[in-house]
Amino acid sequence: MKKALGKTRIVVIVVIGILLLFVAISFINHRIRLNIESEIRSPIGTMVNVNDHQMHVYTEGSGTKTLVFMSGGGTSSPVLDFKGLYSKLSSQYRIVVVEKAGYGYSETAAVSRDIDSILEETRTALTLAGEQAPYILYPHSMSGIEALYWAQKYPEEVTAIIGLDPAVPAAYEKYPLPSDFTMGLTSFAARVGITRFFPSIVDSSAAIQENHLSEQEKKVYRAVFYEKTQSSNMIEEVKMISNNAKKVSEGDIPDVPMYFFISNGKEIPVDGWGNLLMKYVETANGKYMILDSGHYIHDHEPEIIAEESMKFIESI
Repeated sequence: MKKALGKTRIVVIVVIGILLLFVAISFINHRIRLNIESEIRSPIGTMVNVNDHQMHVYTEGSGTKTLVFMSGGGTSSPVLDFKGLYSKLSSQYRIVVVEKAGYGYSETAAVSRDIDSILEETRTALTLAGEQAPYILYPHSMSGIEALYWAQKYPEEVTAIIGLDPAVPAAYEKYPLPSDFTMGLTSFAARVGITRFFPSIVDSSAAIQENHLSEQEKKVYRAVFYEKTQSSNMIEEVKMISNNAKKVSEGDIPDVPMYFFISNGKEIPVDGWGNLLMKYVETANGKYMILDSGHYIHDHEPEIIAEESMKFIESI
């Protein structure tokens, strides 16, 4: 019996040793690769200092109306993720993409992710980058909550909300949020570079799959992904989202024009996702269009969304 226990102990020690060695090798490889990739991770927009951390604001195009693109939770490179859509609008409008703390080229920072903090940082970043309200907001997924709160709190700054499968408060009454352990584990895997051993994760992203990016941009997208997957700010947003959504639900439905582009809901772990969005926008006397596409609807159907957006914008 003692011999069996001894052998088991040895096996356990060997397995743990192998795992630790693998993690160490992965981490060293990750740090080396991050250093090499730093050359192609240079910000392509303007960096501004907000609450003692750097935020990235990308602009393109010109026009009398400014469209602000707001990324969904966990989208590592918002600037590149939205390119398929905003590149079809920038000939007529001013395009702005704000990357929140822990996203894209923005710094990961020790800042609260309550909805007031997120909104004020977004507004400040825009101002420091030289942009002026009012704006037409293009929120994707989780940032739908921020866009609605923006219109509630500063209605004079929001001309309209054009939602890209945007979350509404009721969605987070049903949304099965991941556990702290799961988020911590995936964050650890990203920080030590284990995600690099599974390139299919980043290559399956809609922006790359739909070929809206050049080969060089795909390299940049991958480099940003490996640096900014499951950042601490992204995790904190998830932890705060239920409270943030509740705060928005306690306010009135914003009195601004709305047009929601709604996915088929197959990628969302919420029964009746589309119905929740339709009910909300109908109550707001807005419009909606259901598209048979995945959650990153702006990557799957940019032509339709761009065409409908231009008609809608010119009608308000």
